[in-house]
Amino acid sequence: MSEIIYLNGNLIPKTEATISPEDRGFNFADGIYEVIKYYGGKPYRYADHLERLKRSLNEVQIEYRDTDQLEFVFQELLEKNGLANQEAGIYLQITRGSHSRIHRFPNDIKPTVYATVFPFASKPDQLKNGVKIITTEDIRWLRCDIKSISLLANVLAAQKAHEQDADEAIFIRNGVVTEGSHSSFLAVKNGIVYTHPDSNQILPGITKKVVFEICKDHNIQVIEEGIPASDLANMDEMMIVGTGSEVTPVVQFDDILVGNGKPGPVTLFIQEKFFDQTRLL
Repeated sequence: MSEIIYLNGNLIPKTEATISPEDRGFNFADGIYEVIKYYGGKPYRYADHLERLKRSLNEVQIEYRDTDQLEFVFQELLEKNGLANQEAGIYLQITRGSHSRIHRFPNDIKPTVYATVFPFASKPDQLKNGVKIITTEDIRWLRCDIKSISLLANVLAAQKAHEQDADEAIFIRNGVVTEGSHSSFLAVKNGIVYTHPDSNQILPGITKKVVFEICKDHNIQVIEEGIPASDLANMDEMMIVGTGSEVTPVVQFDDILVGNGKPGPVTLFIQEKFFDQTRLL
């Protein structure tokens, strides 16, 4: 059976989907996206994802007013693709639409709205044993707070990590850690969690927000300040967090072991509390 996708108001087989070569997402990466994980058919932190979606739309001035209908669309996609009772992800992309190629915003243009569903299982081995990451220069634009489909710098960083047998690349801008190519980054020293504050230089992470809530509930101090790259070797623990990463321990960065080379107690505690939430859905 052909995969069913959503495109511009219709649920159709993916094999029948067509998008104009004049679409501004294709020509300019003029669009935004969101990824939501479902556990057993129920979305995790849906309201937060929707709020971030609306913010991104507003920041790039794409007029799309049907966001309230998306939850029903996503549920239909899960059911029609047989993914309603397992871990699955929704990918949503909204571009400014199709028009002859001009740089400014065209008049009277209708957004292109595309959504698809895919299996999105957790990675037990990585969650248990941790992963290796690398550091790389942050060459991205200065509006990383927008969840833009313009991800070439992220792609290059992720490929660099892959070529070095690592699972993530962590960006360094002006000597300070910002975030990962597809995740938020946090580190622990003396039981205190450190991470970059929200700004134009990073995406406001939904899972990072959850981590903050867990820390507050359990009296774990969080300090939001940029971690100097020169301090990374002194950190006791590291973790990458995100919709796909969930709460994944980091046991090595570049050629340096983190702590004793095993997932640390603060990271594992936060991970446990995170999955307690997903099991309650």
